Amino acid sequence: MKYTDLNSIDLLDIPKISDPRGNLSVIEKELLPYAIKRVYYLYDVPTDAFRGGHAHKEQSEFLIALSGSFNVVLDNGKETKTVTLNKPYKGLLIPTGIWRELSDFSSGAICLVLSSGEFLEEDYIRQYSDFKSFVGA
Repeated sequence: MKYTDLNSIDLLDIPKISDPRGNLSVIEKELLPYAIKRVYYLYDVPTDAFRGGHAHKEQSEFLIALSGSFNVVLDNGKETKTVTLNKPYKGLLIPTGIWRELSDFSSGAICLVLSSGEFLEEDYIRQYSDFKSFVGA
């Protein structure tokens, strides 16, 4: 697996159309480098709980805080980086081979995930030691 520099992973702007009636953000095919195959969202996550705790072998994911805020800890096997998601017009594109953990959910936080693949258990790396082997760390 090729090493992914965490500095290359940053928030992407989602186009926002402002209007006196409210804002509208649009995700179209040009924003993501893949076709969206699965959409899911996390909500009612207790403040002291965490989600994630895995990496993907093939899938990429785009995370958006539709409401509230939460932290995403990214790990490439050599270093970590924490990104706070708290704006519905910013998203975090997580490439394959990156361990992620989501934590510090605010009350009412909603995390939307747009995935490049359908659910496939074989694509998940759920043990950190297996992840380290996968990335050659």
